[in-house]
Amino acid sequence: MERYLEDHQKRRLTERVDIMTAIDILKSQGYDHDQLIAELTKVFFVDLDAYNEVVVAA
Repeated sequence: MERYLEDHQKRRLTERVDIMTAIDILKSQGYDHDQLIAELTKVFFVDLDAYNEVVVAA
């Protein structure tokens, strides 16, 4: 996910299923747990509460 976008171009990532999908994609590409949120926020506005719920549940 090496895409850098202007803030006005970012989509919102708020649904748990979408967050889980994005995490699964990043993990399949070799990103570790510590890199996930940094990579996601480069491309999306991430609902951090939902992200934390997904990470704790996983």
